[in-house]
Amino acid sequence: MPKILVIPAIDIRGGRCVRLYQGKYETEKVYFDDPVKMAKLWRVQNAKVLHVVDLDAAKGGSENNRDVIHNICEELDIPLQVGGGIRTMDDIDHALEAGVYRVIIGTAAAQNPDLVTEAIAKHGCSKIVVGIDVEDGEVRVQGWTEGSGIDALSFALDMESRGCRRIIYTDISRDGTMEGPNIEAYRAMGTRLSKTKITVSGGIGTHLHLIALNDLLDCGVDSVIVGRALYENSFSCQQFWCWHLKDEVDLTLYSTATLKSKTTLNREATLKDKTT
Repeated sequence: MPKILVIPAIDIRGGRCVRLYQGKYETEKVYFDDPVKMAKLWRVQNAKVLHVVDLDAAKGGSENNRDVIHNICEELDIPLQVGGGIRTMDDIDHALEAGVYRVIIGTAAAQNPDLVTEAIAKHGCSKIVVGIDVEDGEVRVQGWTEGSGIDALSFALDMESRGCRRIIYTDISRDGTMEGPNIEAYRAMGTRLSKTKITVSGGIGTHLHLIALNDLLDCGVDSVIVGRALYENSFSCQQFWCWHLKDEVDLTLYSTATLKSKTTLNREATLKDKTT
């Protein structure tokens, strides 16, 4: 039976691994000073994919964490999906050339939807993901700091018509709260989409929340991004992992999963996307 894929999140601001509460930058909490080591730790704990967001770039302006993200790509042997500040085709090309497997287009998709059409035509639907960040049914942009006036469901349907086959839907009101995901919102969107898979983001706090998402498998939900709950050791299985020894564990020793080249990983991930 298919199960929801859990994807650890790494949000980077000022070169450090942080988490926000409901997307508010003033609520920043630093969990680890070195995002590269954090990525390795999630890999040690058998992560199959990582979700990386450049919070500085997401707000616009000149600050970004591209070098850090590039280093993560260099050090890991699993796919990375990366978002934050992806505004142009050059940004997309640069990220993919740096080793990113999947690029997440958020603000630019809302403000310039033709970019999504062009990017999918150039790189294929397995490489391009649309991030839909929602508050009270409205798509938020510029690192969640501004409203767009765009209805989330209508936007998702438009993106699907442009060839998008994966959406990352973040419920901003649940993000960082660990109070549970917005099941009804994901069901409402999933039942309207016919070809597009949904990655859930926001609200996961316990294993029961993950189990609840299995009820949405028939609605196209197949994965979930988890941030704060993992960082705060909220799952009982983490008692057996090495989170509490993150400054001591040998991060060059990966899990028992077979190591593969990035070429093989990208090929397998692409084939999976095309068949789902």
